[in-house]
Amino acid sequence: MPKYYESLPHFSAMMGGQEPAMRMNCRSIEEYKIWKANARNKLCSLLGLDRMTWCTPDPEFISSEQLDGYTREKWTIRTEPDVRMTFYRLVPDDVAAGEKRPAVIATHGHGSCGKEAVAGNGFFPELAEAIRVHNYDYGVAAVKKGAIVYCPDARGFGERREINMQNDSAGARLSSSCYYLNFMALPLGQCVAGMWVWDLMRLTDYIAAQPDVDNEKLGCIGLSGGGLQVLYFTALEDRIAYAACSGYFYGFRQALLELYNCSCNYIPHMWENFDVGDIGALIAPRPFVIETGDADPLNGSGGLSNVVPYVEQVRSAYRLFGREELLCHDIFQGPHKWLGTKSMEGIDRYLFGKVN
Repeated sequence: MPKYYESLPHFSAMMGGQEPAMRMNCRSIEEYKIWKANARNKLCSLLGLDRMTWCTPDPEFISSEQLDGYTREKWTIRTEPDVRMTFYRLVPDDVAAGEKRPAVIATHGHGSCGKEAVAGNGFFPELAEAIRVHNYDYGVAAVKKGAIVYCPDARGFGERREINMQNDSAGARLSSSCYYLNFMALPLGQCVAGMWVWDLMRLTDYIAAQPDVDNEKLGCIGLSGGGLQVLYFTALEDRIAYAACSGYFYGFRQALLELYNCSCNYIPHMWENFDVGDIGALIAPRPFVIETGDADPLNGSGGLSNVVPYVEQVRSAYRLFGREELLCHDIFQGPHKWLGTKSMEGIDRYLFGKVN
């Protein structure tokens, strides 16, 4: 039996032996506001947002299809001068002329064919099965609630795959170019997660300018890598009034350092400065639902013990405002998937003002 001299114990001890520099341990709203301003500046820098270039959206309409109770429109916009984002816009049939509706951004994770899964477009068998297993069509669930829903392709997915994944095999369609993108971006001071956040901010610019959208009632929901997008994006974007993050809330040491996950999770110097609870605390005191499957292997070796303490750290931020009820941790029995019970109730309550 060969002996291996690996470095994982070294890095695990290094990470475990230091508290993140931007740890949220505030004792008052005043302290929190100062911490939040500093933490956001740091997070923007780590994500490389200061290295990206703003531009006007230059929207391009591609197509429209009438479906069961809603229309699915396909659009693109510019998010940087030479970068375009593809997305679906799901519009309920009953939106009246001159009416403004809440809008929801539904972000996807891996194994989704990008926007297709959350928009319920299972146009080949493997994708249809992924939608079934993960309850991936939560964009459709949101439009059925009455919201106008935006389902974007994140960079590296769907119609935004890079050359290494540009073919029509089921495997390529369900895969992504995260590694390829990160290998190009990191030496230039950027990263995949930062690109995703930037693109969602530019999509929000576009959404907020639409005549049929109530830009005071914007939400963001997502599973897995979609939860990553929800977490970082909502932490930095105050225009999001409600967020639901599923399958992506766990301590970074166990879930990301000790597990081998996609490169989109890895951001230079992030772990020196933040853990997941610190990023979640930036969302306070806005309504925020965190979904966790108790059998989700991505939680890390400690399972729920690598989740609950970080949720409680976020709760401490809400407690400063006396608004603990606006943070919901929905733990369910099951694997890595979208549940949607409390998350969809949140759309009713916080975007439509419905009280059960």
